[in-house]
Amino acid sequence: MNVERFGDISKITLPTTFSVGDVNVYVVKGDRLTLVDAGVKTKASWEALVYGLSQLGYAPKDLEQVVLTHHHPDHVGLLDFLPDGIDVIGHKYCANWLSRDESYLKEYVEFLRALYLQFGLKEVEFPLSQIGATLKVSCEQSKLTQVMQEGERLFGMDEWTVYETLGHAQSHLVFFREKDGSLLAGDHVLATISSNPILEPPLIKNAARPKPLVQYNHSLKKMLELPIHIAYTGHGTEVKDTHELVNRRLARQHERAMSVYEMLKEKPMTAFQVCQQLFPAVYQKEIALTLSQSVGQLDYLQEIGHIEAQMNDEGVLYFVPL
Repeated sequence: MNVERFGDISKITLPTTFSVGDVNVYVVKGDRLTLVDAGVKTKASWEALVYGLSQLGYAPKDLEQVVLTHHHPDHVGLLDFLPDGIDVIGHKYCANWLSRDESYLKEYVEFLRALYLQFGLKEVEFPLSQIGATLKVSCEQSKLTQVMQEGERLFGMDEWTVYETLGHAQSHLVFFREKDGSLLAGDHVLATISSNPILEPPLIKNAARPKPLVQYNHSLKKMLELPIHIAYTGHGTEVKDTHELVNRRLARQHERAMSVYEMLKEKPMTAFQVCQQLFPAVYQKEIALTLSQSVGQLDYLQEIGHIEAQMNDEGVLYFVPL
């Protein structure tokens, strides 16, 4: 059974091709029948969505809009399979990813190439062509029809308020309904795993590099200000103790960063060297995720004034304790 009902919110669980496992999408009955997120673009995922909708008495043609928590492939892929003319609502950062804009993807690759070299990763150690592998299960023919920003009410779901929660993605939004404390959380709050803050280019070209872990911690703290009763998550089960979970995540994050600080006390290191020590068994296969995690710890330590970055003559950053 891939369908669970929670009043006017129904969860449909879809298979993915990623190690995180299944992804949850939600059907919400408001003024417009809304799908929140849209799985990966595979036959198995599409069949699971069609079946789940049928269990609720719907077909894909009944959906009037899709609201996106963020642009990652496991949340947008099936947009290409949905009927023409359906409205797609999300953060403006999603736009280039939904249409698979070629010039933007080239900018993305160049951004990462420059960043990886700065962090001490030689190109020969990681073929950048692999970066786009996950896009095979993302959409490529869709577009945003409406952009949402912090503080706005969702179109067709006017009880739900939009909150910007950058960190895991530069497009991440969550949606909160005050009357019953419901949070459509996407990947911002997950029950059993901590979301990976991922290195992505800034929204505005040539702006400063986003610091996703610093952003993520800030976004988590936003959740402490909301009277959340239950969080409907992008993966796994619902969270009923969101504030407790957030405080645990923040405390654990500080502990991880301090362990990196102790490493740097022994000798200055590049972000890639930190990555190799933190993830010796998997960094080669999961370099995008593991390097993002490692840079996140270093960004956090800089944010709290424990370390600084020094660039050598070759343009490589070394991180040293203060």
